[in-house]
Amino acid sequence: MSTKIAPSLLAADFGNLQRDVEMVNQSDADWHHIDVMDGVFVPNISYGMPVVKAIAKHATKPLDVHLMIVDPDRYIKTFAELGADVLSVHYEACTHLHRTLQAIKAEGMKAGVALNPHTSVSLLEDTIQDIDVVCLMSVNPGFGGQSFIENTYEKVRQLKAIIQRKGASTLIEIDGGVTSLNAKSLTDAGADVLVAGSFVFKSANPTQTIKDLKEIAG
Repeated sequence: MSTKIAPSLLAADFGNLQRDVEMVNQSDADWHHIDVMDGVFVPNISYGMPVVKAIAKHATKPLDVHLMIVDPDRYIKTFAELGADVLSVHYEACTHLHRTLQAIKAEGMKAGVALNPHTSVSLLEDTIQDIDVVCLMSVNPGFGGQSFIENTYEKVRQLKAIIQRKGASTLIEIDGGVTSLNAKSLTDAGADVLVAGSFVFKSANPTQTIKDLKEIAG
């Protein structure tokens, strides 16, 4: 299976959002990655339901929605109605993670769990078979354009071992600081999905950058 590329629309030009969504549609990318931040769980506020609705109106590829919010259970049904295909919640924001995962699946979405850099992958041992995607944060969540945290490679290897040992089919997604310089090392370690924001949208030719990233990742 080739590596999935998920450009992060947080780095798109919000004055030309339809244009950038359509660029991703026409590129070699696989998913639209959508970061929803509430200013509480993370220090920044990104965008809410009206913007996600606008993205969904023009997107022809799956919506990979990453909730960096407190009490995400309140909005599971809402994001299903908006058209999310994958809905990821933060381990650190869920008191009853198993119940949250079941609620996401009940709405017909793939269930994702995001882990902050300080959170051990071993905490997913008991739920990994209920998780479709684990999003490993390779930067501290809340801001785009941060430098990649090198310990992520080891976390990917540890998580891959858990997935294989448990016989799960969970995908490993990397979010933060992904570039052509670390893409191959990440997939070699076991990553399946690479989220790239600034690296794609700040490049001179985003479509070509996505194509190159997919080829490098393998």
